[in-house]
Amino acid sequence: MKTTAAVLYETGQSAPYAVTRPLVIEELELAPPGPGEVLVEIAAAGLCHSDLSVMNGSRPRPLPIVLGHEASGIVREIGAGVTGFAPDDHVVFSFIPTCGHCVYCKAGKPALCVNGNRANLAGTLLNGARRFINSRGQPVHHHCGIAAFSHHTIAVAESLVKIDRRLPLATAALFGCAVVTGAGAVFNTASVRPGESVAVFGLGGVGLSAVMGAVAAGASPIIAVDLLEHKLALAKELGATHTVNSSAADAVAQVRELSSGGVNHAIEATGNECGMAQAFYATRPGGNTVTISLPDAKRLFSVPAVTLSVEERVVRGSYMGSCVPRRDIPRFIELHQTGRLPVDRLITRTLRLEEINEGFDALARGEAVRQVIRFD
Repeated sequence: MKTTAAVLYETGQSAPYAVTRPLVIEELELAPPGPGEVLVEIAAAGLCHSDLSVMNGSRPRPLPIVLGHEASGIVREIGAGVTGFAPDDHVVFSFIPTCGHCVYCKAGKPALCVNGNRANLAGTLLNGARRFINSRGQPVHHHCGIAAFSHHTIAVAESLVKIDRRLPLATAALFGCAVVTGAGAVFNTASVRPGESVAVFGLGGVGLSAVMGAVAAGASPIIAVDLLEHKLALAKELGATHTVNSSAADAVAQVRELSSGGVNHAIEATGNECGMAQAFYATRPGGNTVTISLPDAKRLFSVPAVTLSVEERVVRGSYMGSCVPRRDIPRFIELHQTGRLPVDRLITRTLRLEEINEGFDALARGEAVRQVIRFD
């Protein structure tokens, strides 16, 4: 079948992307689903900094590639051997397909799945397949086994989570990345308990999801930290008890003062090592720093070594919110449906696929929290 998609052929093109247009909108040939695969009509796809990192070259991926990893859709066809899904099911994608049998999957840590992460680096489905071909007969890679910036895509069943049909699909898309990463870090990685103090550094879709997760977990105080006042204002609306502008010379001191000497948990979602350092210094002795962003691989993060032992501080990474997608995505959706995770508030605006380059300009400038491409 034919599908229209946004394809990246070259990384490192300069902004504004509305002028350089790194994402090319073109018609691709999409093969039918093979064994274990599912054809999904994409309903909505979010624009995320992880996609932007591939575009600017800081996260190298094979080219050409259909980007997009945060999405929802409707099952249209299933391949041989697929169970648990049927045509017309509503689904959210998981950006790490989990094999179920590697050492990490068996240990209950599917975000670290050896085979899923290997496939993502190769730009293929979990089974090694590529199902897109461009007009020149060239295979086109799948970003995170999803390739969401396409009207239709092929994914393995392991990349899909069936969801409640009552959830609007534009909101559902955000559960595939922003919510699992941010709220998952609060519930799973940090294991925040009621009454513990939390500071969230960086208020994009992921950071604001962490703010909402902290509210749902009963944390207090909840301190939101960012450079941009409109994001600080939204964090306050979502339940943050205090806000701090990180451009202030005493930003860390402000956080420590607001939390009586430092927070129990600092969640870092800034995407750079300076934000990581601020988060670390904002914790109290015995505090927990959880980093959930994806900085440039060449950047280094350092802390005074003695503080790790003498002050029993902890620095932890969190990938995909340490989530088990088929367990946690329905759980987070239920929290949303009962009003405890107002995920729809993260959507700044909706776009057409043809506006995707302009959308990434807005994301790079910090103007938008989450922009969602609608395919309906």
